Amino acid sequence: MNTILVANEVTKHFGEHTALKDVSLEIPKNSIYGLLGPNGAGKTTLIRIINQIIYPDQGTVYFDGERLKPEHIAQIGYLPEERGLYKSMKVGEQALYLAQLKGMSKTDAKNRLKYWFERLDIGDWWNKKIQELSKGMAQKVQFIITILHQPKLLIFDEPFSGFDPINANIIKDEILKLKEDGTSIIFSTHRMESVEELCEYIALIHRSEKILDGKLSEIKKAYKKNIFEVEIETDTPEVPLSDIKNKFQLLDTDFDSEEKRLNLSVQLLSGDSNGLLQFLGTKGNVRSFVETIPSANDIFISTIKNKGVFYE
Repeated sequence: MNTILVANEVTKHFGEHTALKDVSLEIPKNSIYGLLGPNGAGKTTLIRIINQIIYPDQGTVYFDGERLKPEHIAQIGYLPEERGLYKSMKVGEQALYLAQLKGMSKTDAKNRLKYWFERLDIGDWWNKKIQELSKGMAQKVQFIITILHQPKLLIFDEPFSGFDPINANIIKDEILKLKEDGTSIIFSTHRMESVEELCEYIALIHRSEKILDGKLSEIKKAYKKNIFEVEIETDTPEVPLSDIKNKFQLLDTDFDSEEKRLNLSVQLLSGDSNGLLQFLGTKGNVRSFVETIPSANDIFISTIKNKGVFYE
């Protein structure tokens, strides 16, 4: 795997509390990697280690094939959940200052800021103070500051917090465009619908330990339970129901007498889905046959519950 970041058995203690315990991750290049877990699981600690705000007690982190070192900070962009803009400074003045701290020249920073301010339709905010902006407006500014220096790795911690649905979609589209342009992205959120829309890979951290990671599509396949949602056209639902119960695990039923439509939830305990479909076809006209694939939210909840404690 071609990776942008590798964490190898990273451990971090704060006094008697273990924030991370032997956590190992591999973040593929040019991917969106979801970092998931309940509050207090250790996600923010790992993000701070990557940003070299704090250092691990044990383990190593590698960035783009090299052991993580201070100069790599210029190649990382970090949008924290708790925003850190200076409220009394003007938007343009602050954005220009922070861009130069990232190593950009004043001319390049001005040109890129002009481009992004126009792209996100905030050109008239340049001379406003941060304290005059709503939370969502301020986050648009901080989003621009985070990505302006075109880092190799972007870390977004709850990037949609405070946005209305329209602006959340705008930022989501920009994140996807950044990925298409070759940027690698770590995405930390509690919004599972955003994980579904954006993430190719996920890792789940709970009580300081990694308990699940991999490609999201493969994890979904591993968690599916061979449950099928079926719609059959029939005049006499009792007949197919009786036969189906004798052969398969019937989880739920509903009959629409007006439409003469029998809706079933069937679990296949053995054999393959083709056999189930062929059998159902002998009981009526099968109008729909769809396997239930667990969502990221289903996987998140079931995995954490299996560990005994949901939120700490």
